Parts: sequence; C-alpha cells; structure tokens
Amino acid sequence: MAAHDIHAGHGHHDHHGHDDHHHDAGPHSTFSGYMWGFVLSIILTAIPFWLVMTNVISDRSTAVLVLGGFAVVQILVHMVFFLHMNGKIEGGWTLLSTIFTVVFVAIGIAGTLWVMFHMNTNMMPQHTMPAAAAAQTAPATVAP
Repeated sequence: MAAHDIHAGHGHHDHHGHDDHHHDAGPHSTFSGYMWGFVLSIILTAIPFWLVMTNVISDRSTAVLVLGGFAVVQILVHMVFFLHMNGKIEGGWTLLSTIFTVVFVAIGIAGTLWVMFHMNTNMMPQHTMPAAAAAQTAPATVAP
C-alpha cells in the first residue's frame, strides 16, 4: 500500500477538524506586536523614572498627575499588546467586562475615600484649648 493510498480514504470534510482554529475569536499575536508592546512599556517606564530622578517637576501634585497619566497609558499598552484586549475578541465581552470591573473598582475606591473623609470630619472630637492655655496664647490687651 502506497503512502497516497493511506490518505485516499479521507474525505474533504476531514480536513476541517484540523482547521477549526481559524474561526477562533481568540487573539493571534505576532512577534512585532509583542516587540511594540515591549518597547512602549520600556519608554513609558523610562520617562517617568527620568522625570523623578532629575527633579524636572518640582510641584508634588503635578508630578503625581503626570506619573499617574503615564501609569494609565502603560496599563492600556499592556492590555492591548499583551492581554490582547479589544472590541473584537469574544464579541466584545472581554472588553465590556474589563470596563465594568474598572468602573466598579473606581466606585468602590471613591466611595471608600468619601466615607473615610466624612467620618474623619464628622466623627473626630473637636480639639478645644482649655481656658488657661487660651489666655497664655491670646494677645495682651491694654486697658484704657
């Protein structure tokens, strides 16, 4: 029996069992895609590191906002290039569930901070100075 006789019994439909992965909704990455993600993540790490080490931004609030912006962009780069999050995979359900998770966590964090702030403001005892200490710190008045 020749080698071509062994495969002769298989019909055309038998090859579809091997090619079913072409209709997959899963990610198909390339080396260049991973390299783009790697290079972008290196850049998005090096720039904030340089900003902090050279003290380019002197205002603390501005530095936190800028570094937070770089962190958010780097999260997006990782989600797109390494986790392959986009609107096409699984009919967009992966992206939708990620957006829901981010919104849910943001609401949880914001609510926690709000409650902690108001608990601190409304529940902490007021620190009043005793009369003797107030008299010592009050400016002296001259009687007419």
